[in-house]
Amino acid sequence: MTEQELKEIVRTNIKRYREYRKWTQAQLSEKLGISVNFLSDVENGKKWISPASMVKFASVLNIEPFELFKPSDAPVPAVSVLFSRYNDEVINAVSESLKQIYCYYQHVIEEKPSYPHGNPVL
Repeated sequence: MTEQELKEIVRTNIKRYREYRKWTQAQLSEKLGISVNFLSDVENGKKWISPASMVKFASVLNIEPFELFKPSDAPVPAVSVLFSRYNDEVINAVSESLKQIYCYYQHVIEEKPSYPHGNPVL
């Protein structure tokens, strides 16, 4: 892989993750504390970002820095990105449901009749 190919992957991923979150360049640039023009130049391959900036981009996009280097035909974004699209209420509800399911099956396996978190709603 050449340096140019690597830059192409990074710039494409920045744009891809931004669009996946349904953010405009203005929204992402505001979160990053950079100008829209600079972000546009990065996404269009006219400018390159430093390693420190890559870490900041990854943090704001809620991905691991290495994910900026994955070719676009690589697997779908990290689970953290998928869940970040939902509000805390939905995440908490899913988390509570998973806890109840886990508790239910833990007691089924152990053949215990009571549930410490109450009866699961299935």
